[in-house]
Amino acid sequence: MTAPLSQRLKSMTGETHDRLDRRIMAAEPFADIANYRRFLAVQYAFHRDLDALYADPVLASLLPDLSARNRLERIGADLADLDAPVPAADGTAPFAPGAIELPPALGWLYVAEGSNLGAAFLYKAAAALGLDGDRGARHLAGHPDGRARHWRAFTGALDGLSLSGAEDARVIDGARAAFTRVHALVERHFA
Repeated sequence: MTAPLSQRLKSMTGETHDRLDRRIMAAEPFADIANYRRFLAVQYAFHRDLDALYADPVLASLLPDLSARNRLERIGADLADLDAPVPAADGTAPFAPGAIELPPALGWLYVAEGSNLGAAFLYKAAAALGLDGDRGARHLAGHPDGRARHWRAFTGALDGLSLSGAEDARVIDGARAAFTRVHALVERHFA
């Protein structure tokens, strides 16, 4: 029996994910407000890449509360709280409205939603800087229903999709591409 897609994604992207986590923590994003601003710039740039996905009607029909999962505005508000500029677009947006390919988009959303699940630790680190869900760390705050429940709703919908083997592989490739993109953004903003 084949493992659910969410479990295969975790297994097939684990090394890339771990490498990214180590790089982010090596940058010490919670050492001070200046570093946290850099972290917010990374978050904003990545979520700007995904913005079109959250408004896509096909994806919205497949994934629960998709538009409400978009954290771009909250990250923008966090930047504004800290008098940090919105990072300039670099022209590498992987998705354009009306031209979204489902399998890679699912992989990118898996990475974004997984980062929300893992943000509980980051939210506590932001609190040490005096930030919270009302100021500077909105995008790290948990969902009112709970992080785990929110994640399970997403992965349940993902695992319930009927995809071919080739489409599954493209979802995994999309997740790897998303992790690689975040890594590149960390390198840029923490250089």
